[in-house]
Amino acid sequence: MSESHPVALHYTRGDLAAKILTALAEDGKDLDKLTVNDLAPYDEFHIRGRKATVELARWANLTDSARVLDVGCGLGGPSRYLAATSGCEIIGLDLTHEYVETATMFAERLGLARQVSYRQGDALALPFDAGSFDVAWSQHAAMNIGDKRGLYGEIFRILRPGGKVALYDVCNGPGEDLLFPVPWASDPAISFLIPPIELRDILEATGFRIRYFHDATLEAVAARVAGDERKQPPSGVRLAMGDNWQTKVTNLRKNLEERRVVVVQVMAERG
Repeated sequence: MSESHPVALHYTRGDLAAKILTALAEDGKDLDKLTVNDLAPYDEFHIRGRKATVELARWANLTDSARVLDVGCGLGGPSRYLAATSGCEIIGLDLTHEYVETATMFAERLGLARQVSYRQGDALALPFDAGSFDVAWSQHAAMNIGDKRGLYGEIFRILRPGGKVALYDVCNGPGEDLLFPVPWASDPAISFLIPPIELRDILEATGFRIRYFHDATLEAVAARVAGDERKQPPSGVRLAMGDNWQTKVTNLRKNLEERRVVVVQVMAERG
C-alpha cells in the first residue's frame, strides 16, 4: 500500500489541510474566495516557490489545448497555477494520499476542478495509456525515486511524439556528502540524488532531445539568503515539513551554499 511507503510516510502529516485553512484564515484570506496567489505560499514549497514555476512554465509554453501530467504533484500548487494561467487540462499524480486529498479540496475551492484532477499513484507505474499527454511536468519529485531510468521511461511512454517534459529538480552536487535531514528525506534511505550530467545522459538515452538545461543553484542560494533575512521560510514549508522544519531548512541552505546539492531546470522533447 502506498500509504505505508516510506516516502509517503515522510510527507504525511494527517491534518495538513486543516492547518493550511486555519493559517489562510489567520492571514485574512476569504476561504470561500481563494485564489492561486493566496495559496502560493502554502502549496508551492519547492525551492523558490512560484518564481520557479513561472520560469519553467515559460519553457513549457503551454496552450489551452494541452493535456498535462504533473508527476509528484504535491499539494497541487503548480498544476492549479498552470491551469489558471494557460487554460490547459492537468492531472496531478502523487504517492501521498494526504497530498492528493488536499490538492483536490483546493481545486474545488478555486473552481478549477473541471480542469485539474488528482490521483494517487506510483511514478514508476503511471496509470495512463501510452501517448496520452502533451506535456509531463515534475518539480522536486525525482529525488525520492531511485529508479531514474524507470521514471523517465514511464514519462517518455505516456507522452505523444514531440511531447515535452519540464523538470525542476535537486541533483547531487560536487561538494561533500549531503547533510540530513532535508525537506525530502530525514536520512539517506529515501534520498536518491544523481549528478546533473547523469540526469542528462539518462534523458537522452531514453529518447529525449534536450532543449534547455540550466543550473539554477545560484538563484536557489539567493532565494534562501533572502528567506533567512526575513527569518521565516514560506508558510507551506513550516506546515508541510513537520516539527523539525527549522533543521531541514538550515541544512538545505548549507547543502546549496556548499554545492553538496545543485538545482536544475530542464525542458526536453520526446523523439
